[in-house]
Amino acid sequence: MTSEHLSPRSRLVHDALRAAGIAGEIVVLPDAASTAALAAAALGVEVGAIANSLVFWSDGGPLLVMTSGAHRVDTAALAARLGRSSIVRATPEQVREVTGQAIGGVAPTGHPAPLPTVVDEALAAFNEIWAAGGTPRTVFPLTYDELVALTGGTVAKVD
Repeated sequence: MTSEHLSPRSRLVHDALRAAGIAGEIVVLPDAASTAALAAAALGVEVGAIANSLVFWSDGGPLLVMTSGAHRVDTAALAARLGRSSIVRATPEQVREVTGQAIGGVAPTGHPAPLPTVVDEALAAFNEIWAAGGTPRTVFPLTYDELVALTGGTVAKVD
């Protein structure tokens, strides 16, 4: 699929991927895959290979956490690990404001401005990982190293 056939949100993600030198193509799924389990089932991959993009609010601003689909985020443990006072889930309005994307389709890139990002070290176990492409029906493949470089993220244990 060419980028012209993508939604405007996914086109932004596509363009950001190309600007970063990432060749993975955005795939449009037949149905929404707004959870890691749904995305993994649609792609035929392990749920752990899905890079969930979760937006939190921490110390007065957004924090994007790219976590393995096999993990839930223990916000207290992550805050302690990162030396932050607290981490709480962002509201749907905050997510859309800082990413331009809806919950269930938040990509690691293509946002109005870069977000401070944490990348789950568990994603390194997979040769190929999949992330949302800006909408709940779009995903794209990339490597762990590409994800870290793309987001400028801090690698940490996320559980």
